[in-house]
Amino acid sequence: MSVIDEPVVPVEPPAGRGRPPRPPRVPRPPRRPPAAPRGPVVLSPGEALARSIVATLLLLVMMFVLNVTVFSHLQHLASQQRLEDDLRAQLAAGTAPVGEGTFEDVLLADGAPLAIMDIPRLRFHEVVVEGTSSAQTAQGVGHRRDSVLPGQAGVSVLMGRAGAFGGPFSAISSLEPGDEITVRTGQGLQVFEVMGLRYAGDPTPPNLTRGESRLILQTARGVPYIPTGIAYVDARLVSETQPAGARLTTTTTLDPSHRAMATDVRTVWALVFAAQFLIAVEIAAVWSFRRFGAQKTWIVFLPVAALAGFLVADQLTRLLPNLL
Repeated sequence: MSVIDEPVVPVEPPAGRGRPPRPPRVPRPPRRPPAAPRGPVVLSPGEALARSIVATLLLLVMMFVLNVTVFSHLQHLASQQRLEDDLRAQLAAGTAPVGEGTFEDVLLADGAPLAIMDIPRLRFHEVVVEGTSSAQTAQGVGHRRDSVLPGQAGVSVLMGRAGAFGGPFSAISSLEPGDEITVRTGQGLQVFEVMGLRYAGDPTPPNLTRGESRLILQTARGVPYIPTGIAYVDARLVSETQPAGARLTTTTTLDPSHRAMATDVRTVWALVFAAQFLIAVEIAAVWSFRRFGAQKTWIVFLPVAALAGFLVADQLTRLLPNLL
């Protein structure tokens, strides 16, 4: 048989190849045409100035909020540690103040430590300082200069903040009659008993009798950082009354910045210098941005701008009411 006459054996297609291949899918067109590459944005001098002003304002707002809600509490904690060390050394040496002046007959400076106050029910422990302006209540509970020291015959007034700088008096509104308050001064341990809580317009306690001692705690009333008034806690001394010396400061001579909910504008000059420093930093940052670009400017000027913003925010915080 010749080759031509040989039977043709059908060849089976390989597995998986019985169907013709599918045509490739046509890609869907994009919903939006691709954006053309943008070139570098060149700001005019006016636009650059406007952006720097907005950035400065945002920085100030951020630093102000952080200073009131976070940094002020750290400052208060550091001040309390330093004040307690100083006062305990004076108590051990017997040189702690027992009046408005020192043992050298020198008027006590604002912010000088006077006493250590404890409220067991609130787990409260605080150093009391002389003076009640915003600068003193930022350090701790302040003693109003025109009142006697706690435990002495008469009325002693202590003021504390309700929100910022540790908010030491934030919980005194929860005190109830009979709760104990102790105050250690240069005359020993003074023990008080809470009489009650009152607000503006409520009846005041009866007048003092001869030789009686009373303590009044004052703080801001309302939501923290948004005061709506003043809260008062009255307490009477249940331990032995101590003698009181003559007060050099009276109600009529007391500086207005030391009264409840008062502001202190005596440090505005420091705010002006801090603001000038911040403006100088912003001007230098704008020049650096146009000369060296954004990356190098952020690396160099971000910490400096944050420091300048903190200095301005700290001075602004000092202008807030002394019980905030």
